[in-house]
Amino acid sequence: MAFCRSVRALCLAPVLLTGCARPPGDIAPTAVVPSDRQLEYQKMELIGFLHFTVNTFTDQEWGFGDEPPAVFRPTHFEPDQWAEIAAEVGMKELILTAKHHDGFALWPSEYTEHSVKHSPWRDGAGDVVGEFVAACRRHGIKVGFYLSPWDRNHADYGRRAYLDYYRNQLRELLTNYGEVTEVWFDGANGGTGYYGGANEERRIDRETYYEWEETWGLVKSLQAGTLIFSDAGPDIRWIGNERGFAGETNWSTIDTEGIVVGAAAAAYLNSGDPAGKRWVVPLCNTSIRPGWFYHADEDDEVKSPQELLDIYYRSVGRNCVLLLNVPPDKKGLLHERDVAALREFRRILDETFAVNLAEGKPVEADHHRLRHPKFAPANIVDGDPETYWATDDDVRAATLAIDLGAATYFDRILLQEPIRFGQRISAFTIEARVAGEWAVVARGTTIGYKRLLRIPGVTADRVRISIEEANAVPALSNLGLFRAAAGETLD
Repeated sequence: MAFCRSVRALCLAPVLLTGCARPPGDIAPTAVVPSDRQLEYQKMELIGFLHFTVNTFTDQEWGFGDEPPAVFRPTHFEPDQWAEIAAEVGMKELILTAKHHDGFALWPSEYTEHSVKHSPWRDGAGDVVGEFVAACRRHGIKVGFYLSPWDRNHADYGRRAYLDYYRNQLRELLTNYGEVTEVWFDGANGGTGYYGGANEERRIDRETYYEWEETWGLVKSLQAGTLIFSDAGPDIRWIGNERGFAGETNWSTIDTEGIVVGAAAAAYLNSGDPAGKRWVVPLCNTSIRPGWFYHADEDDEVKSPQELLDIYYRSVGRNCVLLLNVPPDKKGLLHERDVAALREFRRILDETFAVNLAEGKPVEADHHRLRHPKFAPANIVDGDPETYWATDDDVRAATLAIDLGAATYFDRILLQEPIRFGQRISAFTIEARVAGEWAVVARGTTIGYKRLLRIPGVTADRVRISIEEANAVPALSNLGLFRAAAGETLD
């Protein structure tokens, strides 16, 4: 019996290689963590926006609402081209402007005559939304819809009756086209418009008019898994600008109470809030062209692959999802110049991150939770994003050192936290040992899902990461050291 009691005590002790010790549990999550759907969404990293409607044919950005449906007539409409290119360049979702501010519906909505059903395209029997969704399904692309809250065509905009109309259109989109990953609500609200022939200016109270809680509740009642974007979330938030740049510090948490859709404080959204009570995934949106809709006179102003890379580093590389707008032209196709820029952008990105120079290298840490392999320092270079290193509960600062084995050149650094347990780290420093001397090569604040750092190239044989501040047990799931591909420029 004494022998059995001894064995039982040994098995319950937090030691290694006993053969019978129960593996320890994960680190305790922070007070606010992402939902499974939010985590899945963040992992997409790059998604696409498709601004396409009557504006494409009238050469406008914001249609007035009086455009006759006859102006909508794409000559070579091929949404399969949109989805095929999206898949090729790594976009995991496409969001279509099912209705922009002009009020023109790209599907044959039964609630308005201002739609494709009165267009000569497809002899009035066409459905842009339906064909778009089918193309996305064929190419493994998730589907999102933008439905403008502002409607410059509808006679009742600004009155209570318009909300019934708007929600009826939401019902159509969320019940007739299968699974929808995201619904996008923006903050452009009120102004001059056609409004059923009134041709006047109408203003609304942003705080009360849309009854957002009820509208968001409708979305969730129709498709519980659909994520909602707006200034205030509730699932995805705007980053505060349309350049595609997140703040150097970017928390995934914010307080949504008091945020008015269309009138949020951009600086707050850009950096997030470490004390925020809601996890709201930060989203950077920008366009590959100066405008959101296609304009032929902007064909020479398409962002270069290098500009797109800069945006990627400042968005995905700062804990965000990047929503990049690529507007179809009058034919109904993505323009060849946009496609060429996207392909070169993807080539450089893939080449840069093809080989992790730190993968499989020996790692040491001054703190190692329970001295258990589940939390081993080596987990940050094992190529598995699900494993992670962590410290004991009473530790908030730690240092890890990677032995590269030989002098190795790199100029890009990747860090990731296991954010399924929350976001933790708020200050870190990275050093490299060059010719026997340690030198700081980068400093940062937040990490989150992904942090990418561009540095002047160094040739080092060891790298040291110092976690200086954290709001909970520090944890890292991934470290990468890379060499930028030919064709990339340093910011």
